[in-house]
Amino acid sequence: MPLTVQTLTGPELGAALPALAQLRITVFRDWPYLYDGTLDYEQDYLAKFAAARDAVVVAARDGDRIVGVATASPLREHTERFAPLFEANGFDPDRIFYFGESVLLPAYRGRGLGHAFFDHREARARSHSSGGKPFTHTAFCGVVRPLDHPARPADYVPLDAFWTKRGYVKQAGMLGTYSWQDLGEPTETEKPMQFWVRGL
Repeated sequence: MPLTVQTLTGPELGAALPALAQLRITVFRDWPYLYDGTLDYEQDYLAKFAAARDAVVVAARDGDRIVGVATASPLREHTERFAPLFEANGFDPDRIFYFGESVLLPAYRGRGLGHAFFDHREARARSHSSGGKPFTHTAFCGVVRPLDHPARPADYVPLDAFWTKRGYVKQAGMLGTYSWQDLGEPTETEKPMQFWVRGL
């Protein structure tokens, strides 16, 4: 069957959360996230995401099976603590539509689904507003790992070129943090996260 991509909200979004949890655990185990995830953590995290105003899931399906998911919601609904960082860099956090994870099984990469994930989320941002004002930017962040990290694959190619072609700009010095437990590590540690922003 052909691959399909669909924007999900409301009950359909809720129905996709178990697949999203499993995809996050599976895909984020790989470089550069090295995420040692658990379903308990995922259920808590995704329950908060699902409750966010204007939250949206973009799901890629092979037949009935969800093989990839991307998420988005207004910045303040997703991560309020990043609002001061955006303000300090000249952005109105109330008008940022924030892109969360984008996870896709390896067998389905290279088929245009990454572009579809961005297309659907950007369309959502353009068709919605915050407090009666349109969103002006979309943004996301990616983990920053040392170039000499022992787990870095020799053939790893960062996604910077892909993101740049989509019109996103790496914001110099605009770093946040997220914490999670790396594979093989006993506890969570903070990771620097680089923000990329695009005007709508």
